[in-house]
Amino acid sequence: MIQTLEKEINYCDETKPMDGLQNMKKTNILCSAADAASQNIKNHLLHNTQWEKPDQIPDDWEGLNSIYENQEIRILEIEGHHIYEDQIDEKMRTYGFETDLIVVASKHKSNDGRSVLTAHFTGNPDKADFGGRPKELSVAAPHVLRLILRNMKELAENIDYEVNMESTHHGPTDLKTPMVYAEIGSSEKQWNDPEAGDIASKAILEAIREFNASKKTGKYIPIAVGFGGGHYASRQTELILGAEVTFGHNFPDYQLSFVDRNIMLQAFEKSGADFAYFDRKSMSSKERERLAQLLDELGFVLLRESDIREIGEVQWELFMEIKEKCNDLCPEGKFRITEVFRSGLKKSPGEKEREYGELTQCQICEELFQETVKASKKLTEEMLIHCAPIYMERKNGTLSNTIMGMGEETKSAMQNVTNECIKILKEHYEIKYIPDENILCISNEKFNPRAAKELGIPAGPMLGELARGNSVVVEGKTITPGMVHKRRVKHIHISN
Repeated sequence: MIQTLEKEINYCDETKPMDGLQNMKKTNILCSAADAASQNIKNHLLHNTQWEKPDQIPDDWEGLNSIYENQEIRILEIEGHHIYEDQIDEKMRTYGFETDLIVVASKHKSNDGRSVLTAHFTGNPDKADFGGRPKELSVAAPHVLRLILRNMKELAENIDYEVNMESTHHGPTDLKTPMVYAEIGSSEKQWNDPEAGDIASKAILEAIREFNASKKTGKYIPIAVGFGGGHYASRQTELILGAEVTFGHNFPDYQLSFVDRNIMLQAFEKSGADFAYFDRKSMSSKERERLAQLLDELGFVLLRESDIREIGEVQWELFMEIKEKCNDLCPEGKFRITEVFRSGLKKSPGEKEREYGELTQCQICEELFQETVKASKKLTEEMLIHCAPIYMERKNGTLSNTIMGMGEETKSAMQNVTNECIKILKEHYEIKYIPDENILCISNEKFNPRAAKELGIPAGPMLGELARGNSVVVEGKTITPGMVHKRRVKHIHISN
């Protein structure tokens, strides 16, 4: 998570008079009296931490029912449904309820009646059937959404509720302030479930505290705009919960045809996004090509899931530098950032921000490397994971003999990889090293089917026995493996 804080929730059923808190900027949680799940979450919010309540509320804000506040958060309950509250942030400012983040406590409704805890952003890629304006997206709060979902997942571990990011839908859209919806779904049973209300309220409270703390000390989490998948963005949810990434606006398969240049620009701008992600398996090739071309025209980056999972604790700018260099070396290939590299990035306690050297690259002797892969690709890859800071796989699936790292450490890693290649070869062949000439001699016995045929060995089991190193008898004559194996000696000049 952006930053993990110790959970300290003070339970208090009573409220106190408000004393000068109204004009302070804080996170506003918007609740609706017309929404059963919103009321459920609100009641648990009031129970799960301390609040102060004003003696009076603005009498000229029609439809404002109640206000509760503490040092960081303010709850505003309105009479009507929040999806129709365009410019609600301006109204909040007008009445002195300054905010830079709005979290909406809401219900999620669907016909399947499943038990879900969700979070999402609002917007209408096409028509505005349920609030907001057509062809308009709201300002997203991607880091808060990530925290809410991760908290929901942790808190709901022992109950039968799914946790999902939903795709962008409904209003309001006419807002200048980041907004995120946190919801309970999908029917009255779940909306009124006290356990779900308790989890949603705690997830919201903790997310706000973590987010406020992360503004001072947290690392940057890169943001994606998502394309493809269903309304429940399952693959995007998996990445939010399992990788160092979050999502802004997301468009499911059924909305992709509405994503034009205008919607694409809004999605990136209002999400503060760094790159795009495609749920490729769910999308038609036609839509993939169209959207990829649009991204390219607008100068936006597209990352695959394998790329995203490589980010980890690597700073975003450094990660993109690695990706660009790897793409130059292995176009359309894959790369792996190993623990060897990541461990070099970790700071000691109390250490200031570390300055890193330049990315450097080294090539392992091509012949040596290819012989090692031929002997065992599995062992070669396991060795690279433990010895190479960054290694690559070409588009055709073959391993590259180029490794990358930071500064002079790459040369040391190259020597380690070279030594380990020789160790792997020793497990499969006879090895002799001639140091004066820097030459490695690799010897092995290889079964020669032609020699076996010339000795009268018929096709069938006998050939297999000889190939496995066992003698056979043909017409009373013993044929030994040495008679049908050819010795191969290869000389490799090890130069780096």
